[in-house]
Amino acid sequence: MAPNDMNWALPSPRVRPGAARAAREVSAAAAAALVRSGMWLDWGFGLIQPDRFDQALAARRDELRGVKIRCCLSMRPRAVLECDETGDHFLWFNWHFSGYDRKKHDQGRCNYIPMNFGEVPDWYRRFIDPVDIVVIKTSPIDENGCFSFGASATYTQAIIERARCVIVEVSPHMPQVFGEQSAVHVSDVDYIIAEGGDPLPEIKNPPVGEIDRRIAALIAAEVEDGACLQIGIGGMPNAVCSMLRDAGVKDLGIHTEMLTDGIVDLIEAGLVTGARKTLNPGKVVFTFSAGSQRQYDAIHRNPVINAHPVDYTNLPHNIMQNDNVVSINNTTQMDLQGQAASESDGHRHISGTGGQLQFVRGAYASKGGKSFICMSSTYDKKGEPRSRIVTALTGGNVVTTPRTDVMYVVTEYGIVNLKGKSVAERAKALISIAHPDFREQLERDAYEKNVICKGYS
Repeated sequence: MAPNDMNWALPSPRVRPGAARAAREVSAAAAAALVRSGMWLDWGFGLIQPDRFDQALAARRDELRGVKIRCCLSMRPRAVLECDETGDHFLWFNWHFSGYDRKKHDQGRCNYIPMNFGEVPDWYRRFIDPVDIVVIKTSPIDENGCFSFGASATYTQAIIERARCVIVEVSPHMPQVFGEQSAVHVSDVDYIIAEGGDPLPEIKNPPVGEIDRRIAALIAAEVEDGACLQIGIGGMPNAVCSMLRDAGVKDLGIHTEMLTDGIVDLIEAGLVTGARKTLNPGKVVFTFSAGSQRQYDAIHRNPVINAHPVDYTNLPHNIMQNDNVVSINNTTQMDLQGQAASESDGHRHISGTGGQLQFVRGAYASKGGKSFICMSSTYDKKGEPRSRIVTALTGGNVVTTPRTDVMYVVTEYGIVNLKGKSVAERAKALISIAHPDFREQLERDAYEKNVICKGYS
């Protein structure tokens, strides 16, 4: 509990943005003592979720009920969830699932919040009630009195604007990153926990297989000198970066949601100059980072690599300002009309909408832009191969990118552009890049369900 000689009442909401606060240094236990039953807490996105505060709050489990925590993409196990199997004490609300969040959702302990990632700052400012306490991990204070959000600009500034109490958990491992709305000044902080010393969690890059290489080669052949890239997570996008590096494509630009190790490879190879960008020329722009320690080292105080809030990186009217935008993302299932279901397996939620749809739209609106939705043609389920291209989506599956927005679709068997095609033409095109073992059945089903009209050839 907090010492008796300290005032632990929550500050009142700010009268205006930027009103000064008097920050004081406290222990994680003292900060956690601020929490009361029924409060709304926010822990931010990814690598900035707190660790010491999490552990201290979990230690108070039996004193609390119905504490609601909003967050996104948990990068390591959370003590408040591990200590509370029933959910009587802590409720977990999540904008986008990591593997850990998915596991907790399967256990009934995690609630998904549907969103387009780029809209979230506006949602906090317009639609979400004030947050009682926001707790985020930051870099140490800099020479300007600022705590950098490091690997996650995302919607952090918007949360702070809506919070009654702002707590930073300082970590020497969090990189300092330049950019817009990428740090909080000490005058906007109430409490500082100076003991957030755990190393940042890393994401291991999945191995690049032969299928990834074949898909990557098809996409890389469509990327021209001066293209501005958005790369998603996974083996296929990393393989694309590898192919581009080997091809020696020049003057690439980066305006992306997620910074990946593959992008860092391109930067270090000298292929990224940003010279042909309209928006932020010469700069690598991202909203969150997740990957290896090498990546975190690369962004630390690097004047070329800038973090911006997600409503800057992800809204289509910003994306389209750069010419020749190339957006590369994965999906898990697509029907013969071109609907991409990228976030669920039936009623089981597995990830989230994220920025996929916004980058598909932004790339299309860009002069000379191209968006690619890629997938392996099959996957294994209970020892049996299943086609990712299907006549109809699995019941309960969530459509992430509508058929009207999908442009290029890529599997290891080819690449097709669905823009301007009729439903029958779309079906024929998608069947042509499905695994050969499933093409005959897909075509039979398409005729039977009148997706392809009888007499069409």
